[in-house]
Amino acid sequence: MSRIAFIFPGQGAQVCGMGQDFYENSQTARQVFDKATELMGFSMPELCFEKNDRLDITEYTQAAMVTTSIAMMKVLMERGVKPDVAAGLSLGEYCALAAAGVMSEEDAIATVRQRGIFMQEAVPVGQGAMAAILALDAAAIEAVTDPMEGVWIANYNCPGQIVISGKKEAVEEACEKLKAAGAKRAIMLNVSGPFHSGMLTGAGEKLGEVLEHVKIHEPAIPYVANVTAQYVTSAEPVKELLVKQVSSSVRWQQSVEAMIADGVDTFIEIGPGKTLAGFMRKINKGVKTLNVEKWEDIDKAVEALGQ
Repeated sequence: MSRIAFIFPGQGAQVCGMGQDFYENSQTARQVFDKATELMGFSMPELCFEKNDRLDITEYTQAAMVTTSIAMMKVLMERGVKPDVAAGLSLGEYCALAAAGVMSEEDAIATVRQRGIFMQEAVPVGQGAMAAILALDAAAIEAVTDPMEGVWIANYNCPGQIVISGKKEAVEEACEKLKAAGAKRAIMLNVSGPFHSGMLTGAGEKLGEVLEHVKIHEPAIPYVANVTAQYVTSAEPVKELLVKQVSSSVRWQQSVEAMIADGVDTFIEIGPGKTLAGFMRKINKGVKTLNVEKWEDIDKAVEALGQ
């Protein structure tokens, strides 16, 4: 019997039209989008399905991504596919919380809307930056960045791809040092802020105030926290982990390795794009990875799982 993990992508995977086929084909998915519209005070279908400038603005992106992934997840679960564990990359962790029953879908969508606003406001545009460092191992990157002021490791994505974040000048300097240390490439990312860096500590504190009013339930299944790459099996640490997550490294590779060590052999990426599937090929080619981003992917996943 397969042990299944639901995994959810983060910001950057958004694309115009995401979830539209689910909205058109499923009453369950439609209800998720319509509930989001009610919560947000603007049309979520319009934001996700029609060409606009807002979809790539953090305060809108985060709610749109979580709405879309949860809608897709609920359709998959309706077809009898249930996870044994859940995890999500950065923003995707809120979908994992919904999958695990830790947070209601309404609270997940409403909370990430506030999270996006706080992250957007934390650092004036142009002062922060992020860069992907390719083909240099984590220890070598840490040896360069740890002594530096104003730069942090944001994401441990997979072997050969780590993202750094922080003050623009510090990130640019770190890129040069990392190339000198053997990195194949250092690519500046087109992002609106220095996410998962110490510059966002204040945004995390503001999020903590919002989370004080959010009901956290005992997990029905465990989820893996970005900050620790460990299973969370009780409600008690959830809020503190979510506050830290805003300014801490996302330990995605370590999270996947923890799930594989626990016997997970099938990962289903739910949401737009195939970013996590790409990471999975570099982390461990021996596990099965499925994607659900289009309506027809539901049948394919059910068939692949023999359900």
